[in-house]
This record gives sequence, structure tokens and C-alpha cells, in this order.
Amino acid sequence: MRGPGLCDGGGVDPTAGVEQPHGITLPVGWNEVLFAFERHLRSERGRSEHTVRAYLGDVRSLVGFLATTGVDDLAGVTLRDLRAWLAALAQDGAAKATIARRSAAARTFLGWATRTGRIDLDPSLRLAAPKRGGHLPEVLRQSDASALLDVAAVASDDQDALHLRDRAALELLYASGIRVGELTALDIDDLDLDRGVVRVMGKGGKERTVPFGIPAREAVQAWLQLGRPQVVGADSGPALFLGRRGRRADARQIRSSLHSLLAHVPDAPDIGPHGLRHSAATHLLEGGADLRLVQELLGHASLATTQIYTHVSVDRLKQSYRQAHPRA
Repeated sequence: MRGPGLCDGGGVDPTAGVEQPHGITLPVGWNEVLFAFERHLRSERGRSEHTVRAYLGDVRSLVGFLATTGVDDLAGVTLRDLRAWLAALAQDGAAKATIARRSAAARTFLGWATRTGRIDLDPSLRLAAPKRGGHLPEVLRQSDASALLDVAAVASDDQDALHLRDRAALELLYASGIRVGELTALDIDDLDLDRGVVRVMGKGGKERTVPFGIPAREAVQAWLQLGRPQVVGADSGPALFLGRRGRRADARQIRSSLHSLLAHVPDAPDIGPHGLRHSAATHLLEGGADLRLVQELLGHASLATTQIYTHVSVDRLKQSYRQAHPRA
């Protein structure tokens, strides 16, 4: 058998084959393997819901491809199959970052299968993937970031609950550089408004404390005092940010709000919440912040991950030089 499948909701149904978008139904055995892999990610590795979904989605891409080529079990997977899968992704126009991520997910999956005795030899040991590019998605200029937050502030003047929430969420995202998933996972007790810090649970269950400034504190206070009481309900629990129905807000809601507000900032790139995180990191470095400080704030395990932001700063420096220097 060459490929397992996942249910549409992200979880694996171990009792039935799953029909893929291209019409191929994957055998039950693949679902059983993926169900076990999902349990491993959740219980043994302690991965977040977002990370689990990403891993399973990438592995589903692999096994869906394998199914089209007639591979019907793990033992039949070869290095040639893996390379053909990556080549097909590239031919379909997948970005290098996407191919690199899917390659990493395949290595994690097949490494787990080897350690648990499901296969004797890991075919991904010599699998190479394209290196991620050193570029970042577009970031906001500092003037654009200020304009965005001004738009959010004006919108919140009507004291509508979601307008107050959106202003507080965007102020906190930009002030702290946290991930949108970290933002929506926050509880009220994670905030210390007096000290201006927030406790964040990052990737791998690693906790860090991140500071934020006065504008973010004022926006969050307005949300807690005026906005949250309008929508809080039986299902709200301790969640800091809520949706209209009183349940914990999700990343999709914050992303949609950001896009709507950015539409009112002329010439600003239409970035998502992760672009706002990139913007915060870039502006910190441009303002003279130490690279290791930014690493700590962003929750990067490796300084090399943070160093990518220096490329943006240097590029902007060069651009300003070319525009301003008479002999550039």
C-alpha cells in the first residue's frame, strides 16, 4: 500500500479508508498508522494542535502521492519515491519553504516508523530538500504599522466588542511579536498589566515572558473593561480574547480582522498575523535591539532562526542608502 489518509477535520479515522480529493481511497492500514503517529505527536512529543495538523497534512500529501503510484504500505516506500514526491510538489509550483517543511515532516514520520518497528530501514535518511530562502514575507514599514494601529483605535471608538478586541489583539501582537496561535491561547491570568508582561506558552511547551508597552496595555485594558463583558458567556472560561458568541477567539478571526483593517492603510502590504510578527522583529532590530534579545522575545530555539531578520534590516539600509547618497 502506498499511502495513509486523514479525515477532513485533521484527525485520523483508523476504521475506514479516506477518499482523497483526486478520487483515490486510501486503505485502512494507512489510517491506522497515521492514527498512531498522531497519538505520538500529541502525547509523547506534546505538540500543539496547530503543529499536529501541519504534520498530518504534510504526511497526507506524501501518502496520497504514494497511493497514486501503487505503494500500499510503509515497507514499500523507497528513497526514489520520496524524491519523486518532492519533484512533483516542485512541478506543481510549491514554494521551496513548503517543500522543505514537507520533507522535514516526512523524515519525522518515517523516523518514528523506524523507531517503533514498523519499518526496518528509514528511506528518508538520505532525503535532501531545498533550503529555505533567506527572505521573509513582506513586512510593514514602521509608519504603516502605526497607521494600522491608528485605524484599529478609531474603529474601536464605537466601543463595539469586536472592534475593541481587534485593537487589543493587534496592539499586543505587534508589541510582543508573539505568534497568533500563542495570542489566541492566552488566558486572562497570563497577563500582568501592572508590570507590562505576558506569559506565553510557545512551541514545544516552552514558556517565556514577553514585555509589551503602554499602547498595548491601554488597548487590552479597554477590551477587558468594555469589550469582553459584552460577549462573555458560559463557554468563555478564562480565555483572554473572545469571539462574538463568547467562545475563545481563533487565529482565523484575528487574521480576518487584520486584513480588513490593513485595507484602510494606503500602499501597505496585505500581510497576515505572522507578517506582523516579522514586522515587530524587524523594527526591533532597526531600533538597535540586541539580536539575542529578539531571539528571546520571539521564542526561537536557535539564534540562526532570528538572524534572518538582519537581512531585512540590511536590505532596507541599502535601499535608503541608494535613495539618499549622492554617489550611491
